[in-house]
Amino acid sequence: MPFLPITSEEARQRGWDELDVVFVTGDAYVDHPSFGVPLLARWLEFHGFRVGIIPQPDWRSREPFMALGRPRLFFAVSAGAMDTMVAHYTPLKKLRHDDAYTPGGCHGGRPNRATIVYTSRLKEAYKDVPVVVGGIEASLRRFAHYDYWEDKVRRSILFDAKADLLVFGMGERPLLELAQRLRGGEAFSRIDDIRGTARAARGDVPAGAVELPSFEEVVEDRRSYADAFRIASGEMNPFSGAILAQRHGDRLLVCNPPSAPLSEAEMDAVYALPFTRAPHPSYRELIPAYEQIKASVTTHRGCFGGCAFCAITHHQGKVIQSRSEASVVAEVERMAGMNWFRGSVSDVGGPTANMYGLRCGSPDAGTRCRRESCLYPSPCRHLFTSDKRATTLLKKVRGVSGVRHVSVSSGIRYDLLEHQPGYFKELVAHHVGGLLKVAPEHAVQRVTDLMRKPGKADFERFLARFRSESERLGKKQYLIPYLMSGHPGCTLDHMVELALFLRHHNLRVEQVQDFTPTPGTLATCMYHTGLDPFTGLEVSVARSDREKRLQKSLLLWHAPAERRTIMEALKACGREDVIATLFSVPALPARRRGIIKGKGGTRRP
Repeated sequence: MPFLPITSEEARQRGWDELDVVFVTGDAYVDHPSFGVPLLARWLEFHGFRVGIIPQPDWRSREPFMALGRPRLFFAVSAGAMDTMVAHYTPLKKLRHDDAYTPGGCHGGRPNRATIVYTSRLKEAYKDVPVVVGGIEASLRRFAHYDYWEDKVRRSILFDAKADLLVFGMGERPLLELAQRLRGGEAFSRIDDIRGTARAARGDVPAGAVELPSFEEVVEDRRSYADAFRIASGEMNPFSGAILAQRHGDRLLVCNPPSAPLSEAEMDAVYALPFTRAPHPSYRELIPAYEQIKASVTTHRGCFGGCAFCAITHHQGKVIQSRSEASVVAEVERMAGMNWFRGSVSDVGGPTANMYGLRCGSPDAGTRCRRESCLYPSPCRHLFTSDKRATTLLKKVRGVSGVRHVSVSSGIRYDLLEHQPGYFKELVAHHVGGLLKVAPEHAVQRVTDLMRKPGKADFERFLARFRSESERLGKKQYLIPYLMSGHPGCTLDHMVELALFLRHHNLRVEQVQDFTPTPGTLATCMYHTGLDPFTGLEVSVARSDREKRLQKSLLLWHAPAERRTIMEALKACGREDVIATLFSVPALPARRRGIIKGKGGTRRP
């Protein structure tokens, strides 16, 4: 199967003189199911639509956006696999100099706020052609939202982009329904009821809709912002969620309920599409993101973990949508027959690898559930946690001819593994490859509660099990913990306790995460408002660059290059008493610790 056309000449080679839908994306065109736009484009192609892609157009003029001509139905715009502000800037708002989704890994392949810029250029080129925006940038900015890079609340991206429709979440259902209804003769302006879409309107709030605090209210009042987040989060269930409306001046943002999850058969159909699993042949440089995932296989979508800082639940949903074992094995077999394959499958997983095959076991299958997480504060009693399917799948993938090694590189929930003994043994025995990445994120209860993560005791039990099982197998295997500094509710004192925890367990990290307030997440709501929207309680927030730098340094307790900054952090919170423990050197005398003893007792200068 040839690549989808990115030029008019390639379209004519297919015998197409006009396209139905033209996708515009901030990523390079890699025809692989891990890249969202190519997947959606292949999906529409499979259903009989003539589709093309304009990847990473030069946004400085309208001409690159005219490369495939005027589409018959609509343009579909995505900033790419990442929000462009997250892709372009560090947590300290410094410009990054690379971009994994661009040939050569070079920065500058797309603009800031690409969804807005691309839509503007398309409207300049073809004023009368509808523009549909989607992808993670549009999805998580669909309501009035806090923007960390401008340090202000921005209105819905639908209004800033001046787009005609917004698709949120995974787009197969809403995009296909829209295209089919337009092909059937419906007017674009009259299509307002597709699940998984948001639109602009005027007048009254639709009957039965839940109204959020307005844009003006959430700008002025942090509690209104927190209320808006809490209300919207309660309507995310695709089976029972309500229409949401939010006023922006004299206009309304009307957001329909999320689209229904894909069935197993539909998931199998999506991943059976004829992907070449390669970048478009016009590229001459390697694309880092492709090199990382080209030998990976996605087994499922969705995550019911509900971590406060993660956008996956808000974008892919809480319902786990798994492929059949046969579908996954067939994809591995196809991949094993490609000339670049060298015998190693780099990942078999999804957002959380050990959630494959899991589901809600309640009588109504979760259609009325309003829990944010199936695991926090404790596992739901209705959660079906059997690891039989996941364990069987790993064995089958290992048995594919030409496959020598299979890694599980996706994240795992170690608290869930306590209910999955079979998967745990398979993982440790065959799929670690020396290093296993897990994400405790922190070890202080106050912080892990705000993160909606399992606490220190869960991680310690898992660490002991992992080390014991590795020893029993005679394998030298180690954990690489992912940890985070600067999360709302986390203080320097908490980071000192985390450093001591790491020192006690002899755990060393190579990379550290400094919390970045990304659009649409619970943690970002807490960062902006200083409130937990579900309890109304105040939450401390590290806002200054200095405090963020000091918090981050404590994760690298073992690194000599960080010692001076760690000393500064310890002095800042009066914890010089732990110097000997962290650095294995004598503690400083009381006077040098900043403690002065005098006639009036002990005080700090």
